[in-house]
Amino acid sequence: QVQLLESGGGLVQAGDSLRLSCTASGRTFRTANMGWFRQAPGKEREFVAGITWTRSTTNYADSVKGRFTISRDNAKNTVYLQMDSLKSEDTAVYFCATRPPLTGGLPTAAASYDYWGQGTQVTVSS
Repeated sequence: QVQLLESGGGLVQAGDSLRLSCTASGRTFRTANMGWFRQAPGKEREFVAGITWTRSTTNYADSVKGRFTISRDNAKNTVYLQMDSLKSEDTAVYFCATRPPLTGGLPTAAASYDYWGQGTQVTVSS
């Protein structure tokens, strides 16, 4: 069993920054690739960013490239999403998710991740 707990969401204005955190417990975090997804009302869950367990590779959705940065601290079992230059269209519930340990790739499909957090709300006012 894996538990993922997101934090750091909130209400901000367009152009502001937020940093989301996701802390994992219950399974080996240090060898699991991680991803951030988001889901806006009435829309499907979409991939935002991913990072390999070695931190050597990251992947971003085109809509957030240059504005968002994913990182991780394996000593703290935590993955981060730094979000800068936020836009109203970034408003969504943000979820972190984990791939099975020692499983390669940073797929964009939600079905490729096996455990999910409960989500944290990010609201950007224009």
